[in-house]
Amino acid sequence: MSHSSRHQTPLVVATGNPGKLKEMQHYLGDLDWALELKPKELDVEETGTTFIANARLKATQVAIATGKWAIADDSGLAVDALDGAPGLYSARYGQDDAARIDRVLRELGPHPDRSAQFICAVVLARPDGSVALEEEGICPGEILPSPRGAGGFGYDPIFFVPEANRTYAEMTSEQKHELSHRGRAFALILPQLKRLSV
Repeated sequence: MSHSSRHQTPLVVATGNPGKLKEMQHYLGDLDWALELKPKELDVEETGTTFIANARLKATQVAIATGKWAIADDSGLAVDALDGAPGLYSARYGQDDAARIDRVLRELGPHPDRSAQFICAVVLARPDGSVALEEEGICPGEILPSPRGAGGFGYDPIFFVPEANRTYAEMTSEQKHELSHRGRAFALILPQLKRLSV
């Protein structure tokens, strides 16, 4: 069955970030969804206390506002010895990536427990704002004492994945797509998306 003969359902990605849209397209590329960015003026307050709650807020509010299917993700780094920080504040933990990395390393100091995880919650909402699907992907790892690798963004250079024996920043994009928290969340949600009748 060729794609050209099938109708693509619009799917609004609840982000203003074109990079995020591209990443979503990578995961959802084979499905019959036409991905689009949310309208710029539509801003959702992320008042949830968990990643899944924030993703749910973004997906449902964008769906209701646009009258279309919407997908949202919320993700962050949770460091065990810092009681799960930076967590929901991962993106706001400093002025830029370097400052955010410095802050985590400074707060963790020489602590012997370096275990951490990256968490990604993905929520798909129907045009009426009801939740159709939600999943959470988790990638366990540890925080290195100093950054390694030139790729990636955010906390990637200090997040070491024992399974791959390298940091996110040292991985190829294929490796990262497969092993990352976002990759895992989409691996869980994709088979369900394929079975959805829209």
